[in-house]
Amino acid sequence: MNILRTKKIDDLISSAERKGLKKTLGASDMVMLGVGCIIGTGIFVLTGVAAAKYAGPGIMLSFVLSGLACAFAALAYAELASMVPVAGSAYTYSYAALGEIIAWIVGWNLILEYSVGSSAVAAGWSGYMVGLLKSAGIELPKAYTAVPADGGIVNLPAMLIALFLSVLLVRGTKESATLNKILVFIKLAAVFIFLVLAGPKVNPANWTPFMPYGFSGVAGGAAIIFFAYIGFDAVATAAEECRNPNRDLPIGIIGSLVVCTILYIAVAAVLTGVVPYTELNNAEPVAYALRAIGYNLGSALVGTGAIAGITTVLLVLMYGQTRVFFAMSRDGLIPAGICKVHPKYGTPHVITILAGVAVALIAGFTPIGIIAELTNIGTLFAFVVAAIGVFVLRKTRPDLHRPFRCPAVSIVAPLAVLSCGYLMYNLPGETWLRFFIWSAIGFAVYFLYSYRNSELNKQKTAN
Repeated sequence: MNILRTKKIDDLISSAERKGLKKTLGASDMVMLGVGCIIGTGIFVLTGVAAAKYAGPGIMLSFVLSGLACAFAALAYAELASMVPVAGSAYTYSYAALGEIIAWIVGWNLILEYSVGSSAVAAGWSGYMVGLLKSAGIELPKAYTAVPADGGIVNLPAMLIALFLSVLLVRGTKESATLNKILVFIKLAAVFIFLVLAGPKVNPANWTPFMPYGFSGVAGGAAIIFFAYIGFDAVATAAEECRNPNRDLPIGIIGSLVVCTILYIAVAAVLTGVVPYTELNNAEPVAYALRAIGYNLGSALVGTGAIAGITTVLLVLMYGQTRVFFAMSRDGLIPAGICKVHPKYGTPHVITILAGVAVALIAGFTPIGIIAELTNIGTLFAFVVAAIGVFVLRKTRPDLHRPFRCPAVSIVAPLAVLSCGYLMYNLPGETWLRFFIWSAIGFAVYFLYSYRNSELNKQKTAN
């Protein structure tokens, strides 16, 4: 069994041109997609939670650690994305560089990453929306805003937002990108309102002790907040709909990462400077901090911005999820029927609808809890494989045209593997257990269905 067979880059590109998607996105759209997915749950929720439970004021260093790991991985991603401007991100790159079974398990984990991540974000959106309506005097019944495990019947707002965004994604990528841009500007305004109002109120005494849980707490915090950085992977999934991928993809990947890392560190510094880190373990730490220093109106504005922010995260996560599915189905690893492109809208409408319904059901009836940490381990695993892939292709295919070249690849690629591996090591044991179980199910699916139905296998049989 040739489970390490690779797909030629020319074949990947020609297949994308035959069964491809509409090219409607430019460089600014790519940066905004990245910012849309990166700035959201991480900055409005995880910053406070990770500070309270893991790192204290040292959460600033946690963001630096996560940002460095992402920077190394992003440089590798940018080279691969410019070489292989095809939907699927790390899954597609692995197929070209390392072989089918490795690509399959990367894609299998990306599916879980995006599905669980989308469901968790939809539930977070519901929480913020219910809170905002409550503060306006409109209280929704708990039966329709909580999952059965939390004493309700269904989390209806979470289901409705997932289904609404699915319809929007079916209608067209450009339309979705336009909404994303508007919401990104709203949430960036909310972040700057927070920095302007809270910045002058920083009390350096709140930064002492700086690392109350030691450096291991800082590393643990970095592993948890890594969820906040996965947006640039979603940029890579948009490769096929990019008008000039050779130039625009590296700009989108690296540009969004730089912008967001600076904002994360600034918000973390101000947040832990105005409120003791022990008080930040709540669902809305940024809005809470503004209320604590007397800015109730500012708190409401930031809460509104947080809803916009979480909406864009959900939009981009659901977008990325469907593009990974699309790439895998086109390669024959999952049924090709879900790969259909809508004749009018130019989007993979079947898988977009199926994925949207699945996310809505998970968000509506399942308590997400610590399973959301699976998102982190799946992403980190994909980053490790992509970094190895760029290094392998430099050795096996030095002749390939590389519109963007990762600088000092013999240093950057190993650093990406080591730094992402270190963050994986710091994730809880339960996360690793679930990762191995999900991967084992994936191997079973591969050998029972995907290996035989792979386009590469069909070509071999035909020959």
